[in-house]
Amino acid sequence: MTKPQANELQVLHAEICSAMADPTRIAILYELAEGPRCVNEIVSTLGVNQTTASRHLRFLRDRGMVSAERSGQNVIYTLTDMRVIQALDLMRAVLADVLSRRQALIQGGG
Repeated sequence: MTKPQANELQVLHAEICSAMADPTRIAILYELAEGPRCVNEIVSTLGVNQTTASRHLRFLRDRGMVSAERSGQNVIYTLTDMRVIQALDLMRAVLADVLSRRQALIQGGG
């Protein structure tokens, strides 16, 4: 691996993978894929408290995965790139295949 590739992997991990390393952040990303939302809508839909939702939204915003725009007293959050959802869907498909193979091994006796 070249040094630029190694550096790119470090940045990928620090920026993208860390953002998707928490189930609440993933749920927020999926929620925002449905359309722009304010914190209260996210809190209501996901059943998390406002402090938790705000902390995760700030984390995602700092990594450029969501944007925030003030609208009156509310801040409206938007997903910045739908490819994030495509990546999550692909990872979920890989996970489903892995789990299916494991189940087949268990049922087949090893």
